[in-house]
Amino acid sequence: MPSESPPSFPDACWGSGIPSGVKIGVLVGMKSEAALLPPGMPHACTGGIPARAEALARRLLAEGADALISFGIAGGLDPARQPGDVVVASGVHVDGAVIPANSVWHCRLISAIPFSHSGLILGAATVAAGALDKQALFNATGAVAVDMESGPLARVCAEAGKPFTVLRAVADPAGRGLPRSALSGLDAHGNTRPWAVMAGLIRRPWELPGLIRVGLDSQAALSALGHALKVVGPTFGL
Repeated sequence: MPSESPPSFPDACWGSGIPSGVKIGVLVGMKSEAALLPPGMPHACTGGIPARAEALARRLLAEGADALISFGIAGGLDPARQPGDVVVASGVHVDGAVIPANSVWHCRLISAIPFSHSGLILGAATVAAGALDKQALFNATGAVAVDMESGPLARVCAEAGKPFTVLRAVADPAGRGLPRSALSGLDAHGNTRPWAVMAGLIRRPWELPGLIRVGLDSQAALSALGHALKVVGPTFGL
């Protein structure tokens, strides 16, 4: 973990950008991410499918959410970010443009979560699986991490005039690619598919070390998210 002290923005972070008592909806990609959420927190699980993420973000708003958060693990794009690093998005790079996250909410989270990092999140339509792919995306966008939920969520919130934020933890870092076997490890509802991963591993047994590394990276990211939630509480810093 980085050794720098967490930032402090007392005046900027406690402005009136978001009214108190808002109802938050949370968008995640996997059930393991949803399991970290406070009991009863409205959420939806996308299975890492952008079109499903957009539909579920709209549903959360239709069901009464006043603000949305994209929450979960992400792939690293910035070589400086390591597994377990928590990123609070200043904005989301999607469709060739940047949609800013709510500045007050962002500021409160970055101030409250020790050793968290601010930066752009890239909303991707496909998995950035290779190290060279990640380098190209970082060079093109400057985003520190990438996921499949934040782009659709940011777009839906911008259209609806609703505030949003993104709280993510880096799993696979920029310099490591994902084994092919890992790409089949999730179903459309965010459940893990161990047998599909095993089938891929039988065909490509040399991927075993990489799969173990993916598991360790993901656990580091989930652990960091769990710690961040304990700090900010069930209101996600609002």
